[in-house]
Amino acid sequence: MSNDRYESPLSSRYASDEMQYIFSPQKKFSTWRRLWVALARGEMELGLPVTPEQVEELEAHVDDIDFGKAAQWEKKLRHDVMAHVHTYGELCPKAMPIIHLGATSCYVGDNTDVILMKEALELCRDKIVRVLAHLAGFAQSYKDLPTLGFTHFQAAQLVTVGKRATLWMNELLMDLQEVEYRLSTLKLLGSKGTTGTQASFLELFEGDHGKVKELEEKIAKEMGFTACVPVSGQTYSRKVDYNVLSTLCGIAQSASKFATDLRLLCHLKEVEEPFEKNQIGSSAMPYKRNPMRCERICALARYVIADTVNPAVTASTQWFERTLDDSANKRLSVPEAFLAVDAILNIWANVAAGLVVHPKVIEKHILEELPFMASENILMDAVKRGGDRQELHERIRVLSQEAGYQVKELGRPNNLIDLMADDPAFGMTREELSAHLEPQRYIGRCPEQVEEFLEEEVRPVLARYESALSGKDAELSV
Repeated sequence: MSNDRYESPLSSRYASDEMQYIFSPQKKFSTWRRLWVALARGEMELGLPVTPEQVEELEAHVDDIDFGKAAQWEKKLRHDVMAHVHTYGELCPKAMPIIHLGATSCYVGDNTDVILMKEALELCRDKIVRVLAHLAGFAQSYKDLPTLGFTHFQAAQLVTVGKRATLWMNELLMDLQEVEYRLSTLKLLGSKGTTGTQASFLELFEGDHGKVKELEEKIAKEMGFTACVPVSGQTYSRKVDYNVLSTLCGIAQSASKFATDLRLLCHLKEVEEPFEKNQIGSSAMPYKRNPMRCERICALARYVIADTVNPAVTASTQWFERTLDDSANKRLSVPEAFLAVDAILNIWANVAAGLVVHPKVIEKHILEELPFMASENILMDAVKRGGDRQELHERIRVLSQEAGYQVKELGRPNNLIDLMADDPAFGMTREELSAHLEPQRYIGRCPEQVEEFLEEEVRPVLARYESALSGKDAELSV
């Protein structure tokens, strides 16, 4: 790696080798060549003067790309596609006369972009499944461990640690559905020609519209697609890029929500991300255990969310059948978004697989707040014993303020139960009042909700993508 030239941190620090390969020059230009092979084969099968020998020659040299030679040609021709036509042609002299026959640059450029986005979405899908599997195990393990719920980050009715994890998983399932939909609707550009009219192919096939359509079908099938876009200008609609990045944006939103929750839980010392033996939390404060992985998720997610604006603006500013102000932008926006989401999912899987729960701290926080939460149950119990509901309500209000003063102003433990025990209006002993302080009484259907969610929503997904679970989580480089 050169140290005197800028390199994207997404490549050097964050994204996996698999995702980097999908957007690598080798993958891109070998896919161009596969498309030229598919075009030549289709034209041969439909009767154009292309020979089996030429197709075989093209197939034999799909992967041996001389990038130095291509760079020399591009410097001379100022055209990347023609540079690679000549580079390929030097390896395939017999096939050189028919390479790119009837096609325009977007035949290789746009079709390749769709192919790469499809493969990248499939990789993201598999990584989403692995994150879900880790979170499912976590939710199962802690389905009935009570913890404070929070609304407005203020203590609220109890939930369980496992139930909270289902909220993260539910949003990730929504993202998975979006990925599945996007994959099911992606279409190749096909062989549309310079302005989308297929005029060059109609000329080649001497006016035979059926053969022009059949050529597209053959290309789509060979490249692993069921269809090409029905109509286009020279390019596929740039809304496709926006739709794909919107799907990635959804993943980033869910990841950031998870990571933000965990950063707050880390502050509370209730749940923490994994922390390695030799990891340094701060260069100045040796005792610190900063949630740096979740912070990194949030940082990368913010980038992806902002990056989604790029294809939106690009799609809205395309002129008629073609303009070229999309090209430089999408070379950056699409691959970088995928690399960032790949990094996010790698980190998320790492964190989800190693979450650390501190039940004693969680219990301590519950007991600090539970007397307030139990007051409604205590009220009903006292009324059953003959108390006046309105009078008791007022007494609880007054005593709660007194207990709040003890906690907030004096830093003392919550003494609401002691205050109630000393108040004859309640007619209850401290033991009777304390019986209402069992956390399990306040978690509602959390354990059942976790079980139902895992059984009905998550496990079918894990079964459907069982092959994804056989792979290993990516190792974090830093």
